Amino acid sequence: MEKLSNPQKTIEVIQKYEFAFQKKFGQNFLIDGHVLDKIIAAADITKEDFVLEIGPGIGTMTQYLSEAAGKVLAVEIDKMLIPILQETLSGYENVEILNDDILKVDIAGLVAEKNGGRPIKVVANLPYYITTPIIMGLLEGHVPVKSITVMVQKEVAQRMQAQPGSKDYGALSLAVQYYCEPYIAANVPPNCFIPRPKVGSAVIRLTVHSEPPVKTGQEKLMFQLIRASFNQRRKTLANALSNAPELDFSKEDITEAINALGMPAGVRGETLTLMQFAQLADLLGERKRAYDTDCNCGR
Repeated sequence: MEKLSNPQKTIEVIQKYEFAFQKKFGQNFLIDGHVLDKIIAAADITKEDFVLEIGPGIGTMTQYLSEAAGKVLAVEIDKMLIPILQETLSGYENVEILNDDILKVDIAGLVAEKNGGRPIKVVANLPYYITTPIIMGLLEGHVPVKSITVMVQKEVAQRMQAQPGSKDYGALSLAVQYYCEPYIAANVPPNCFIPRPKVGSAVIRLTVHSEPPVKTGQEKLMFQLIRASFNQRRKTLANALSNAPELDFSKEDITEAINALGMPAGVRGETLTLMQFAQLADLLGERKRAYDTDCNCGR
């Protein structure tokens, strides 16, 4: 079958099935073979790889993945696309299509069933409105993944690899960098899609760390501190953390912990590195343990 990266072929398939794009699924189909080649190269797909593709659409990227990978599992939420995929991928024997919502799928269970629990590679042209939930679901769920190579909104890609002190730096930057090494492989203009999105896109590869780059015995608390500090970005770190309802520390304890790290009282969360957030979590976690021990001893 002629490749769907040919815009005329994509239009032909869409017209044949009278397919209507649905905003709720954020559907924008790639129609540029050069971009698809860049995605496959960035993901470093080989015949040894099992690839999970999220949101295959009409199968444009799936065709490229099938030719490069050993096995492809394509998860598509839109049931109207399933008969189209069955036609466009009929000649690709190493592709399996699953009609389901990726946010509700037990991905770790699928990896165990389909790939014997061995690490997979994830490749996707993600709907922009659920980019973060999908990526963080994969990472926080500790799914065995080697890398995640995705097309996302350009601003989101920039936030993922942003460094302390920049305007793009935030909770997403820290969360992604705790689990992965991000690398923007390509910027993609709107004219590479049907229909054209209103914003620019980027291909970003997230290479999953075998071990987090920082060590902390307080991972949950570290992420609570990160979220709280960026929820009130304009406030000082001490004020943002002491005002956060999910945190149970006095402003005095928070200020002392910040001082113990050698940082000024007026420091803002946007200037802290991942290492500093980890150290702050360990300090505050230790203070809480000491306080709880004292309370229990007094009973």
